[in-house]
Amino acid sequence: MIENEMKINLGKSKAVSFTKAKVKKQIRYYFWGQLILEASSFKYSGIIICNDLNWADDVNYTLQRAWKALHFIMHTLKKGNDNMKHLAYTALLGPILEYGAVCCDPYREGQVSALNRVQKQGLAQRRSIAQMCALFKAYTKGRAWRAIGDRLLKPCYLSREAHNW
Repeated sequence: MIENEMKINLGKSKAVSFTKAKVKKQIRYYFWGQLILEASSFKYSGIIICNDLNWADDVNYTLQRAWKALHFIMHTLKKGNDNMKHLAYTALLGPILEYGAVCCDPYREGQVSALNRVQKQGLAQRRSIAQMCALFKAYTKGRAWRAIGDRLLKPCYLSREAHNW
């Protein structure tokens, strides 16, 4: 019977001490006689965790990935329809901004506003798409929109001379 062995790559392993102390005592960690290098932060499952539990590095990493994804969507789907842009935003940008938000939700005003700027770029587009869809459904008297559609005025295109004033 062959046993499964777990192999640990010490070149990829880092030791991180979590503390808020200004002066910390140097602790050396060893594994099977080999020194494990100390780091001030590490990436675990796509989230950057710092030894002082400050989320600035993770927020910056998330912002960098989100802006890159948003520019990719805008560039690639420049001539695409609004539904396609909405689906791309939901599929590509949403998960980047929401991943790990439960554990590393920033509370500092600058970090929150930076994340909101990325979201507003996409959310503004999503809101305008939703508004246009609702207006179209109301104008074409879709089943749920008949009551509103009856109250809408038909568009009229008047020149400067074609009015009472």
